[in-house]
Formats: sequence, structure tokens, C-alpha cells
Amino acid sequence: MKNTLASHDVVLDRAADLTQHEIQALKMELNLADAHTHQSQSAGQRAIVASLPTLWYEAERGTQADYEDRFLQAFFRLHGQPTALTRNRTMLSYAASISTMVAAMYLSQHRMSVTLIEPCFDNLHDVLANTGVPLYPISETVFDDVDEIYPTLRRQVRTDALFLVDPNNPTGTTLLRHGRRGFEEVIRFCRDHDKILLLDFCFAAFTLFDGPLSRFDIYEMLESSGVSYLAVEDTGKTWPVQDAKCAMLTSSADLFPEVYDLHTSVLLNVSPFVLNMVRCYVEDSEKDRMASVRNLLDRNRATAVEALNGSLLCFQPPVAKVSVAWFRIEHPTLSATELQRESAKDGVYLLPGKFFFWSQPSRGEAFVRIALARDPEMFGEAMSRLRAGLDKL
Repeated sequence: MKNTLASHDVVLDRAADLTQHEIQALKMELNLADAHTHQSQSAGQRAIVASLPTLWYEAERGTQADYEDRFLQAFFRLHGQPTALTRNRTMLSYAASISTMVAAMYLSQHRMSVTLIEPCFDNLHDVLANTGVPLYPISETVFDDVDEIYPTLRRQVRTDALFLVDPNNPTGTTLLRHGRRGFEEVIRFCRDHDKILLLDFCFAAFTLFDGPLSRFDIYEMLESSGVSYLAVEDTGKTWPVQDAKCAMLTSSADLFPEVYDLHTSVLLNVSPFVLNMVRCYVEDSEKDRMASVRNLLDRNRATAVEALNGSLLCFQPPVAKVSVAWFRIEHPTLSATELQRESAKDGVYLLPGKFFFWSQPSRGEAFVRIALARDPEMFGEAMSRLRAGLDKL
């Protein structure tokens, strides 16, 4: 291996968040850390790559507004969200973190506090905390029993806003398991008790064309309820576009004027070429009903479950089949931090669960996350090497 393990251990020990772990993992032979898409192109996607010069010159000739509209039309059509289009209150940015930062700026300026789901990817917590927003945890298990959602939120949420991730990263938990009623109960609580509802839908593409979990028009539900809301969507975790992505922040009418002013203080526009290209990926997935995305994830998930069956890692089946796999460490003393360090010595970089439990990191030491959006051959090698290392432990 080309890694210098002595210096690598120092970086592991000093990592302050999950993103710093992911940056280190990008240097590794077998990177299973970040949930960005690192797999090769499908046949349909290779045709898009071949057409990139055409898409480039096309973007030069059109207007920014045209490419924003074409992208949004394709994205919300794929996701079955026509109401979001009719309201014209969606703001585009290069990354979901930027959209989250704009939401955090609004909350901070109004001195609002937030109840944030746990576990979740820690940069949600960090972005909010770094803008001075007070944060309080709520367990995702609160949403397991649909009959208990409203009374439990009424007991536990004392903040100005509630922030949920659906489907959740890393566990794949989603309110969609309750059909419409899960979202209805959350929205009803926020409306009745004057809470702003923030929703991170960055993994929502993995529920499309998935039977009972398929998305309905959630924006119609939000709009008709009158609740104040901010919703973040993203393309970066879905299609293999080397991080040439687009994120969206959609706002309720009452918040939009202020949020729009904050958004324009941060960003002018997303590249029309990027919008033109990503639109083609969205339309390709509309044609194949997400098969090029879902089939690879299903294959790698099955590979991981088979390879690690009977090992120290116990697969935690997700409700929504998202692009990451969550494993519990079945060992009385082995922590995620220690397992990550040992796996890195074999060239395999896992993401420790520690930082996902942002209010109580020790709880996360029982879990690791494995990214699935990888080429199957590389992923198979990583699983073989990981299993061999686990057997030694």
C-alpha cells in the first residue's frame, strides 16, 4: 500500500468531524467513507458524457433562467413534486451544505433554537452550531410509532424549529413507512405549536419507484397546511457526476423574502453547464425508473451483507434502501474508532458512528457506516479485505 500509516493514525486521532475523515479517506486505496457517488457510468450515462461538448455549447447559448427552469422541471417531475414547481420559491446552490447554511443564517438572525434528529450526518449540527443556533437532540426512534409522533413531539420539542432528515443518513429511517400519515402528524404538530419545520431530503431519490415508500407530493401537503418550512434537496448523492451537482432550498411563502435575501448574499447562480448536464442524468433516471442507480446499490449492499455475515459487524436493515449501510459492532470492547483504525491499516476506510450521534458521541462508537456508491469490483475487494481483518480481531 502507498499509505503512510504512522501519519495516518495521527490524522485519525485529530479528525474533528466526519468530513475530515472523508477527506482522509479520499487518499485511501479502498474508500468506503463518503456517500458521494464514485461508481462508473451506466450505458445511458456514458452517452451523456459523450455529449458533454454539445451540452457545453448549448449552455453558452441559452439564458441562466432557462437552464434553471429546465433542471427544476426535470428534478421535481422525477421526484413527483409538482407543487414545488408551481410556487417558484426554490433557490439553487452548489451543495446542500450551502442551502443548510442559508437556513442556519435565518434561524440565527431570529435567535431561534432547533431540535435536530439524532443520529444524522454531523455537518448539519456543525453548520447550525457555527452560526450560533442552540441545538437539542431528538431520537429518530420517536417516529417509529405513528400514533405516538404528535404526543411525543408535544412533550419533547421546546425549541422554535424541528429539523428532520428523511430518509435519514445513516440509518435509512423514513416517515414514508407510515404513508402520508407520518408527515401529516409532524406537520400538524409544527402548525399547531408554531414551529418552523426544516426537512433534509438529500437521500429522497432512493425512495423513488419503491412501492409503498414512493414519494407523494410532500410540498402540496406542506403548502396546504400553512406550516412554515424550509426543505433541502440535492443531486450529489444520487448520480455519478464527479461532484458537479446542484442543491435546492425551497421555502414557505412567509419565510421566502428573508431567506431569498440571505441566499443572494451568498451565491449568484449555479453553472448553466452543470444544470444542463445534471438535468440529463435526472431524465435518464426518469426513463429507467432509477434502475441504473438502484441496481448498483442493491448489488453492493448484498455483497456487504453476505461478506460480513457472521462477523463482528451486524447489518442494520434500512427502511429506505439508501446509498449507505449501517452496521452495529457486536463486540463488548471494540469501538468504531478502533475498528476504523485497524481497517485503515488494511487500506479500507470506514466511517465511525461517533460523530453521527452529535449530542452523545459515545453512543456512536457501536456503529460504522459503509458507503455503497462504488464500483462493484472495488467494493467486493474492500469487503473481502474488511472481513479478513475482522476475523483477525
